[in-house]
Amino acid sequence: MARKKKFKPAIVSDKDGIRFATPEPVAKYRAQRLKCNTIADISCGIGGQTIYFAAECESVYAIEIDPKKIAYARKNCEKLGIDNVEFICGDALSEEVIEQLPQLDIVFSDPARPPNEKKRDINSLRPPIPDVLAAYKTRSSNFAFEASPQITPERVTFDCEKEYLSLDGKLNRLNLYFGSIKKCDVSAVALPGNARIKSHGIEHELETAEEIASFAYEVEESVERANLLGQLANDIKDNTPDIRLFVVDSKRSFLTSDQLIDNPLLKNRYKVLLVSNIDYNAINKYLKMHDFGKVILRASVDPEEYWDIRVQLEAGLKGNKKAHLFLKDNMAILCELL
Repeated sequence: MARKKKFKPAIVSDKDGIRFATPEPVAKYRAQRLKCNTIADISCGIGGQTIYFAAECESVYAIEIDPKKIAYARKNCEKLGIDNVEFICGDALSEEVIEQLPQLDIVFSDPARPPNEKKRDINSLRPPIPDVLAAYKTRSSNFAFEASPQITPERVTFDCEKEYLSLDGKLNRLNLYFGSIKKCDVSAVALPGNARIKSHGIEHELETAEEIASFAYEVEESVERANLLGQLANDIKDNTPDIRLFVVDSKRSFLTSDQLIDNPLLKNRYKVLLVSNIDYNAINKYLKMHDFGKVILRASVDPEEYWDIRVQLEAGLKGNKKAHLFLKDNMAILCELL
């Protein structure tokens, strides 16, 4: 189930407008990254991004082809007392619209994506990136686009920075930056908190551990999608030379070390309590002895077996602590979230 988007302050719209609007933390971060004098917000929708551009930029031109959506965007700005946005209802690629615009520091486009596309494709965006670049080339040399974060870096063929965003630990957005606002080839950001890592132009190989160490760390999804896991491990290595990659299964992997690491791009830190063969009765006994009351099973198991395993693991538990159980082949890894 999709999480409800919350905006501070609240914006007005119909259900579809809220569904597709940019979440407030993402909109705020992006406005700060694109802070300039004059920006155009193409396909502005109900104005979820526009109101944050207005807080950071001197002048905002909000362009939307749907009269109903732009009416909501206008109402949201009026509600907040925003007076530095000019609204234009029309086709963003038409000469009629472009002629109304001054020179722009940045053009931002949040294009439509096919709702039922099985595999996200950078060429499916509407309006297409090349068309926006061509239409606005006389107005600006700096462009930013939103794209699906399911598109991996190697599938983005443009000369731009590919910035992956995660929000509350989940992959959320892909921003593409062209021109002088491009700062590197690939980057990753974790929101809230604005923790950031960027590629250094060097591929860092990540050593793999055969055994899990005393502590295990789940990495922000944006870092993994940006293929910057090796870069992150290399950055951490200065203070933690024993850091390694431990692969649990096709969906789960950890950075692992015998040292406790504090890094904002590590979303979850675990203390490894027990490594053993998969014996649910023996694990249950350990949990009883150490005051645990609940177990989260983090494994690829048959859905029909999941609750049977949980019941077996939690039988007779009366403690207050929560454990996380990971399964690797025939190995059980019991952890506690720090």
